[in-house]
Amino acid sequence: MLRLMSADGHRLFQNDLLEATFGGGEANVAVSLANYGEDVAFVTALPQNEIGQAAINSMRSFGVDTSNILRLGDRVGIYFAEKGQSQRPSKVIYDRKLSSIATVDSHAFHWDEILDGAEWFHFTGITPALSDALKDSVRSACIAAKEKNICISCDLNYRKKLWSTQEAYRTMSELMQYVDVCIANEEDAEKVLGIKAHNSDVTNGVLSREGYQQVAKEIGQRYGCKAVAITLRTSISASDNNWAAMLYKDGNYYFSPSYHIHIWDRVGGGDSFGAGLIYGLYHQMPAQEVVDFATAASCLKHTIQGDFNRVSVEEVMLLMNGDGSGRVQR
Repeated sequence: MLRLMSADGHRLFQNDLLEATFGGGEANVAVSLANYGEDVAFVTALPQNEIGQAAINSMRSFGVDTSNILRLGDRVGIYFAEKGQSQRPSKVIYDRKLSSIATVDSHAFHWDEILDGAEWFHFTGITPALSDALKDSVRSACIAAKEKNICISCDLNYRKKLWSTQEAYRTMSELMQYVDVCIANEEDAEKVLGIKAHNSDVTNGVLSREGYQQVAKEIGQRYGCKAVAITLRTSISASDNNWAAMLYKDGNYYFSPSYHIHIWDRVGGGDSFGAGLIYGLYHQMPAQEVVDFATAASCLKHTIQGDFNRVSVEEVMLLMNGDGSGRVQR
């Protein structure tokens, strides 16, 4: 997607300046993994014009394979972002109807060919929310991935401006039967799957560890997921959050350290967590290291402008191993 953002401290259209960059759920994951040295391909549809080409170039600049991107349709989806400060929340406005990916035919992607030789397939709940055709296409991708014994991960990523909780439940409950690794934030499980954490109140910053343990266990048992990860954000304000996560794997629960983050840009924070989780699981790190790596990676993303997490494995490891001082590295 094309991201248009107002300057720091400014409301949208307070002046005539908007910063133009690119991003999006699966794209952010792809860029993170490419920065970690992985071979990554991104699949979407973009128009055959200068904006579509700029979006492709932004992915190529990180080493992401764009050869499976279809060039069709008339426009790139846009979202307008206003960065929150203190007690004023961040705001996102979508302008993505009739975008290339939203109007693509359900049979446009030849998944048997696209997934040939792949080892991991990742999607988010945002994609099937865009159209009925994409619901069918994501289902076809999951079926093809299962036939090839490819690990499938899904970030539930509920977006109330794209679909209702009822629509999300109907679609995602069906897709979850294919998912090996489920990723969610502290609200997604309830909004998408109807599984609520007891003794938790996200708005008031009350998060129960035991409640989310039960959520993760129920997701795993209901859908047969091999691993379930839930990010745990306590919002003190738009500028300051406490950030941690939990991983449920092999019947055990693993909690990361909690980071107090003074936020520069939180958009893409969940995607950077998902990429870190995929990296750790793919490289068969011990479960505690997996959740620690993913949480540290996402902590760093909150300090970086734009959707993409522009950090290396070494930088994540440095924070993960306890160096959060922010001192100059010489």
